[in-house]
Amino acid sequence: MGSGRREIEVMANLLSSNDIQAEVNRAHFRKNNCLAINVIGSPGAGKTTLLEKSLPLLKDELHVGVIEGDIFTSKDADRISVHQIPVIQINTGGGCHLDSKMVSKVLPQYDWKALNLMIIENVGNLVCPADFDLGEAFKVIVLSIVEGDDKPSKYPVIFRNAKAVVLNKMDLEKLTDVNMETMKQDIRAINPGIAIFEVSCRNGSGLKEWTSWLTQEVKAYQRIN
Repeated sequence: MGSGRREIEVMANLLSSNDIQAEVNRAHFRKNNCLAINVIGSPGAGKTTLLEKSLPLLKDELHVGVIEGDIFTSKDADRISVHQIPVIQINTGGGCHLDSKMVSKVLPQYDWKALNLMIIENVGNLVCPADFDLGEAFKVIVLSIVEGDDKPSKYPVIFRNAKAVVLNKMDLEKLTDVNMETMKQDIRAINPGIAIFEVSCRNGSGLKEWTSWLTQEVKAYQRIN
């Protein structure tokens, strides 16, 4: 029992410290009138590919920066840099999520006068990132439909805390047993107000709807701030 209480105390202190820094980060984004989003999904869900396909559709109206989170390597940042987008890779060295202090350390490296959207791609995981606020305005989930229609009900916390979910790899729907109606009903049951986008990065379907929504979110954020 003593050990259990100690673990709870350590976790509570960790989250408290993270939340304090997250508010500092959030104030930084507000000061610079830059919408920050936290993109979360399992390994292989297609988070980086979604960014690659979205950036050409966003760049005419928005000025985008990217923070890439991963355990090791700079492969994701290398892919994004091809699009002439300012991007910094954060390697956690084994950690299963980014935290607000990691994010804060790279913020000074961006030219904030030139940005109005910061996309933070988190480490591939549907569990740990749910508890760690990075200072973002909201979370976006990328869920590959091939992961199964049971994922929303199995991982409700992250869906409850998100503003949008991109159901990716829709081009594979006929090759799976996924029940799209069940998946969407479960998502809506957890979070009735969440925006749902059905996307295929392979054939481009749904990308325009997703990027148009994100563009409007940036403009709304700037009006408020």
